Amino acid sequence: MRFKRIILIILDSLGVGEAKDANLYNDIGANTLGSIYKHTNLTFPNIEKMGLKNIINNQDNVTSAYYTYAKPISIGKDTLTGHLEIMGLETTKPFKTFTDNGFPKSLVSALEESTGHKFIGNCSASGTQIIEDLGPRHIETKELILYTSADSVMQIAAHEEVIPLEELYRVCEIARKLTLKDEWKVGRIIARPFIGEVGNFVRTSNRHDYALDPFDKTVLDYLKESYYDVISIGKISDIFNRNGITKTIKTKDNNDGINTIIDVLEQDFNGLCFANLNDFDSKYGHRRDIIGYGNCLLEFDNQLPHIINKLQADDLLIIMADHGNDPGYRDTDHTRENVPVLIYSNQFKESKQLPPFETFGDIGATIAYNFNVSKPKIGINFLDKLK
Repeated sequence: MRFKRIILIILDSLGVGEAKDANLYNDIGANTLGSIYKHTNLTFPNIEKMGLKNIINNQDNVTSAYYTYAKPISIGKDTLTGHLEIMGLETTKPFKTFTDNGFPKSLVSALEESTGHKFIGNCSASGTQIIEDLGPRHIETKELILYTSADSVMQIAAHEEVIPLEELYRVCEIARKLTLKDEWKVGRIIARPFIGEVGNFVRTSNRHDYALDPFDKTVLDYLKESYYDVISIGKISDIFNRNGITKTIKTKDNNDGINTIIDVLEQDFNGLCFANLNDFDSKYGHRRDIIGYGNCLLEFDNQLPHIINKLQADDLLIIMADHGNDPGYRDTDHTRENVPVLIYSNQFKESKQLPPFETFGDIGATIAYNFNVSKPKIGINFLDKLK
């Protein structure tokens, strides 16, 4: 074991340019990071020093870390497929989506009968827009807001002062059981609570995801079975439906997530700290807010030195993304992109660009190799390339 602790941070949706099969997803030209540079005057000195800007400029300026990009091979461009691939599973059969016409009447009827609630919406929509549009009616009638997107998700929104959180969670748990049927099998059910007055609704941090169990063992399972720590920060535990996780720490936002990473680094653990910083995607990517996305990345950049300063000699830091969500692109959905991979340790005697990774699974394969646990079905270990 070369590294006692590996810290893997997902900058959710920070793609670095169209994947080779972007045409199959109608995403030709998408580039999340490129849009930020194109439409803002922002710079990110700390993460650029690790090689981030080199990736999209195809340059090899002096860096403090190894850097490259990873290509997606799974079918799909969402959170679930991205994270599963990172941890060693290739999704070859796409999860169900209901973007065009909403969920079938038979499913909605089953939901209403099983939960005792009526539902409104049932369409593909922006989460912030649909609560603005249907929130007043929801408050008046207590009907729950049901919607989806281009991803394989069923989202159920409710005002916390109208429908208590426990009740919203109960409804989502029922929805999860119903959608285990093949014809309705979506990747995630997402509880979307919000607060505020008409005209000023705000989604809260009490979101909860109900994912499908991974369809096979992941590197997380192998680590846990070998008695390593697997610490989840943010929505990681939800994504893997708690499989392979030894400790779950929920977070309110990116800032809370970063502070939690720093807190965990001050503790003694042996294994993986796996964190997802979701604000990039949920607050700015889907809303096509380029300035907001850029400022969010700048906030991470400003705090990155605090993370690096906490690293011990036998720590490995990996920063990457799980898919793209170009805030300068059309629509409001994820974009099929390659993702950055930045790799840092105090052990390194050199820093340079690595060849592109042919799958996100190279990260999981390398983690498995480091801790001498079972090798996942996809991915190639790159540890021997780090000098």
